[in-house]
Amino acid sequence: MQSEVDDLVELLDLEPIEKDIFRGVSPTEDRQRVFGGQVAGQALVAAARTVESRAVHSLHAYFIRPGDVMAPLVYLVERVRDGRSFTTRRVTTIQHGKPIFAMSASFQSREDGFEHQTHFPTGIPDPEELEPFVWPGFPVDDQGRMKRPIELRYATGSPAKRSESREPRLQVWLRATGTLPDDPVLHTCMFTYASDLTVLDTATRPHPVQGNDVDMQMASLDHAMWFHRPLSMNDWIFLDQVSNSASNARGLAWGTAWTRSGDLVASVVQEGLMRPLRT
Repeated sequence: MQSEVDDLVELLDLEPIEKDIFRGVSPTEDRQRVFGGQVAGQALVAAARTVESRAVHSLHAYFIRPGDVMAPLVYLVERVRDGRSFTTRRVTTIQHGKPIFAMSASFQSREDGFEHQTHFPTGIPDPEELEPFVWPGFPVDDQGRMKRPIELRYATGSPAKRSESREPRLQVWLRATGTLPDDPVLHTCMFTYASDLTVLDTATRPHPVQGNDVDMQMASLDHAMWFHRPLSMNDWIFLDQVSNSASNARGLAWGTAWTRSGDLVASVVQEGLMRPLRT
């Protein structure tokens, strides 16, 4: 589904309207609010446009207000610091004159140093052994995949079929459904977009609900990511996610992202609203 991937690449290609100010739009989809991964991905694009020869190694973000899908998103980049090894940027997303999202991102020059990582989880099926994830009633292509830019294949069972409580762990393979250009910044920003698709669902696993439950209000509150090694969204990435707490109508989950060859490429932590609307 190259057209869906091309549309996402275009969505992440912000319009510069002044120095360190960029404008983005939302896709024409039936959404009540802007998808959080879209805002995070676009904000990272805006920050990266003001940095030369350094790759992002971490970001920390807060979702402040729901985004309006009908209004442009204006990204204001603040050049906090340009050091010898590290660069820091702060990005604020504005709609209707108010901030809806704030991100701090740090970029680093390539350096040699100590290296280690934990081991890839054992007993994980290859993505080819798993069915593409599809929400009931959603349009699919001739390979049975949802017509979306990101393909998901769950190793722990489809969240659309869950009706009973389970362990708070969610394991999923993901990749772009088409081919991306060879641009490391684009691949990182697209993974940032994709990271908001599944992490918070992990916190619902111990409870008899699912992410699209009409009796549950869910929304991202904050999001943090660390990028350890280069990654490619043209290849399968395995996201191993665990939730260690839910309380006060909030859930917390974290995940580690791996290549098929066993390289740990990123870590992500997200807290989100999990508010039951009916008791």
